[in-house]
Amino acid sequence: MNRNLVKNGLIAAAFMNIGGVLVFSRVFTNVAINNADPIVMSNFGLLMIVVWGLTYLGTAFIQSNIKWLIGAFAIEKLVYVVAWVRWISENSLAPLYSQDVFAGAFYSIYGLNDLVFMLFFAWVFLSQHTESPA
Repeated sequence: MNRNLVKNGLIAAAFMNIGGVLVFSRVFTNVAINNADPIVMSNFGLLMIVVWGLTYLGTAFIQSNIKWLIGAFAIEKLVYVVAWVRWISENSLAPLYSQDVFAGAFYSIYGLNDLVFMLFFAWVFLSQHTESPA
């Protein structure tokens, strides 16, 4: 497993979470995102996405075995993918885009973004070998 690839993937995931939330939510002021899914995408929920981004960033610089941490990240992303699939199947993007383009774009892409990183984290998890105790 190429350590630089894993590190760069974690950094990319961090910046997508942190930057994506801050840009699309206009630093937590875009109520259209909150109103479209008030449970998952409340300002608290958006803040927690930023916190997950910070955990990815911190993990990028850990030199020891990160297999189980990466496994937790894959599960976390799976939860967001399922939430997004549920939301996208029960809602229309057109009214959201007409209300706010940033909110429409956010809901159009966040699940796909999480799917890509879920697959990346799952691949890293399955590729890592846990070191045996000496």
